[in-house]
Amino acid sequence: MKNYLTILILLIISASCSNFNGNSNRQAVARADEEYLYRDELPPLFNNGITREDSISIVRNYIDRWIKRQLILSRAEINLTEEYKSEMDQKIEETRENLLIYQYQQQMMLQRMDTTVTEEKIQSYYDENIQNFNLSYPLVKALFIKIPIEAPNIDRVRVWYKSYNQENLQNLESYCYQFADKFDDFGENWINISHLLRVLPEDIGRSDRFLRNNSHFETSDSLYYYFVNIRDFRLRGAVAPIEYVSGDIKNIILNNRKIDFLQILENGIYNEALKDNSFKIY
Repeated sequence: MKNYLTILILLIISASCSNFNGNSNRQAVARADEEYLYRDELPPLFNNGITREDSISIVRNYIDRWIKRQLILSRAEINLTEEYKSEMDQKIEETRENLLIYQYQQQMMLQRMDTTVTEEKIQSYYDENIQNFNLSYPLVKALFIKIPIEAPNIDRVRVWYKSYNQENLQNLESYCYQFADKFDDFGENWINISHLLRVLPEDIGRSDRFLRNNSHFETSDSLYYYFVNIRDFRLRGAVAPIEYVSGDIKNIILNNRKIDFLQILENGIYNEALKDNSFKIY
């Protein structure tokens, strides 16, 4: 049986690599109960990097998996109750309908819904709903530097990282490109303070107290110096800066717009069908 299967697979591979007449009858390569697997359903084997042995293995595994799947499917058809199969058919049909409706809605939104959200709309939503943007954790804008303990001229870094003078900042940047393991201003964006605390080697205690008492912070371990310049911060309970929540606000506006659009779409189709007498309630 194995030799026959190998010969059959070799014939299949050979045929698949030659010109195939699409008008010829389909050739069965396996049967499981009353179901047939045809040669044109096998995976393509036109990859030049696949050897004949690998091709045989791929086809044989595919056929084996197909046979096992068909056999267990056949047993399921025989042994499951008609009530359960009817329930499954209903679920499948509901899933099909939901997918069709979803795809149509997505298509209509892509074609017709306005997805532009201006800065003015974001600002207006922020102002009108500002009570919803209180922070549950502190935010910071910070500069973080991590420098190996053996790096030269650390005293200069201690001056530069606290400064807002442009020349000092340029000197610091140049130095860090040469010696620092990490030189990050987090894109000058607001970040959750936990992102900053994770890169420090020691526990700072209560973050609110830390932020109130430290605009600059230096610590070290056996391998590195760590420098932090807290450029700005917002404490827990404060209102989040608009730039921190603008992405969330945009998503809220778009989601509200989507809900309205789909409602209008549904009502429009209903009213159009009402005019055309396309449905009737008995």
